[in-house]
Amino acid sequence: MMNNINPFYGQQQQNIGQMNEAALMALSQQGNPQFTHAALLEQQAAQQQMQKVALERNIEVPKVNFYPSRHPDPRKARKSDIKQAYRLLRPTKRSILDPRRLFFWGNYRYTKDTGTCVIDGCNVQELIQYDNLYARICDEETGKSLWELYWQNPITGEPEAFIAREGVTSGRKLRGTFCPEHLHLYHLLRKWEEQQESEDELKPSRFRDKMRKGVSLVSVPIATLNPNSNEPQHPMVTKYEPFLAEIMADSRQSSGINVQFYCNPESGENDLTTITFDNRMFQKELRDMKSPTQAFQEVLMAQAQQMQQAQPPPLVDQQTQGQPPLPNQQELMQ
Repeated sequence: MMNNINPFYGQQQQNIGQMNEAALMALSQQGNPQFTHAALLEQQAAQQQMQKVALERNIEVPKVNFYPSRHPDPRKARKSDIKQAYRLLRPTKRSILDPRRLFFWGNYRYTKDTGTCVIDGCNVQELIQYDNLYARICDEETGKSLWELYWQNPITGEPEAFIAREGVTSGRKLRGTFCPEHLHLYHLLRKWEEQQESEDELKPSRFRDKMRKGVSLVSVPIATLNPNSNEPQHPMVTKYEPFLAEIMADSRQSSGINVQFYCNPESGENDLTTITFDNRMFQKELRDMKSPTQAFQEVLMAQAQQMQQAQPPPLVDQQTQGQPPLPNQQELMQ
């Protein structure tokens, strides 16, 4: 019965690191919609790079066997992926017969220090010294690497080890971390949970719970927030909005960047946007930076005049003014 409903039921899926481009593209079109093709490529690159380092440096690097769900319902596929991710990211426990489990910190096998993966015992410190894979695995949306997201202090920017938790996303902190492949799966897990939480917030039961807590809800029409856009934006427009914001900020500081908007005379909406980079203006600005401007020269001349006015009079004049006048001959005769 189950084989008729799900053709993949009972079949062992191929590991992501061994799939070709066509298989990854087909897998991205099934199951969890948040597990995009770009995320699959990053997961495949993480597995391949980890195995490459293991062969070159003879480091014990296990392989994460994560198989994305192919359920036709996207919500059920995402829940299945979240459940599988939690199962794979739980810290490895010692045997139930091990007497060290009687101690407070003795339940887990790989909790030596923050340079060891709590799941497979991989020596992360040696892995970073040879090749920092955390900096090479990036988020497909923001472009930030795992090193920037989890291994740097958000305030000082100094390197700081990621600390794993007993319940993966909650619980007490352990003396250990995640290897690059497990950390990428942890990053995907957090994104999936955030998406599920945002969808759950739209349920009527959540609104009733908020009303019981005394929270008032005010509905604001979309036309009030953005009256000029009556239709949803294209995904490509949304993708390049941060780039356009940076261009607009730089155009206010440099004359070599020009942004022009062509609006529709009937609807008033922006139809065309052109961005021009003027290399002649860039070269002129570089020359101006190397040579002093007229305003800077005027400041130097004013300072030179002030220094000349502040100089003391010559020493001979001071001596002449300080001596009393000589008496004339008549006064001496008297």
